This record gives sequence, C-alpha cells and structure tokens, in this order.
Amino acid sequence: MPENSPHLLRVADLPNRKTTHFSIAPDERSRKAIAEELGLVSLRKLTFKGDLRPLGKKDWLLTAKLGASIVQSCVVTLEPVRTRIDKTITRHFISEMTIPDETEAETPEDDSVEQLGDSIDLEASMIESLSIELPDYPRSPSAEAQTANFTEPGKKAMTDDDAKPFAVLATLKEKLAKS
Repeated sequence: MPENSPHLLRVADLPNRKTTHFSIAPDERSRKAIAEELGLVSLRKLTFKGDLRPLGKKDWLLTAKLGASIVQSCVVTLEPVRTRIDKTITRHFISEMTIPDETEAETPEDDSVEQLGDSIDLEASMIESLSIELPDYPRSPSAEAQTANFTEPGKKAMTDDDAKPFAVLATLKEKLAKS
C-alpha cells in the first residue's frame, strides 16, 4: 500500500484521546484485485466500517463491521457458490508484545492481538479479516460427494466399513458364530 494511502494510519498522528472513525468500500478494480489475491471467482461488495480507539496509553482497539458478497467455486462441482459475510471484527494492537524466541511456538488463544508498529493498515486488516471469514469448503446445494473405489482388477475394493478399526473383529465374530 502506498505511504500516502488514506487507509494507512500513522500511530504518531492518531489522536490519543478520541476515537477515529473509518469506512472503506473498495471500488470495482480494487475488489477484482482482492478477489484474485484470495482466489475468489468474484467479490461483488466489500465494506469495512468501524472505529479505532485508544486502549490505555500506547495500545489501540479496532472494532469494525465487515460486509462482503463473494462467489467461490464449489469444491465438488466447481459451480459458483454465493456467500454473504457479515461479521464484527476486533483487533487489539499492542505496543509491548512479547514474542517467543522459539522456532516452534504455540498459537495464542486470543487471535485478535497484533503487534503495534509505526502504522495501522486498515485495508490490510480488512483483507486479512475477509480471508479468515471465507468458507473453507464452499459447496453448492446440488453437490453430492461421489464414492470412487480404486483397486487392481479381480480384487474387491476396500470400503469405508473395511477401514473401521473393529470391522475385522466383527467379521471374525460372525464367522465364529456361524461355526
């Protein structure tokens, strides 16, 4: 994002005693770029409206309403699937955040907390929030999962029931009951 973007707020320039209101509604060209970045078929509407308020002396709280009308491809049929997203987003920008030195660290329980830098990028927060809210496996109402069995010619294909841990014991029990 360019340094002079209205959606990039320098923390030093923010009033530390009052709330800063914002409203972002990207134009068609920007929505197309975001849709491409997120792997969407289309992004018909997108709004991010809320406020940024001081939280203590150095931290900030972002609260916003994310609204989007998206189209994704069905994971089964590849048909277009329309979804409406309306979600309240909360981000805590913390100035003195301790980050573990370990190469493998546990994910914190509160995923709304972010390290505060020199600026707060509202557009990046909007895109990140949208990407989190997207359905992972969009399915059209007519989509049905098909079962496909693959095996060597002349052999019986393994089924889901065969893969169950006690399926073999149940078969053995049946054989013993018959004899």
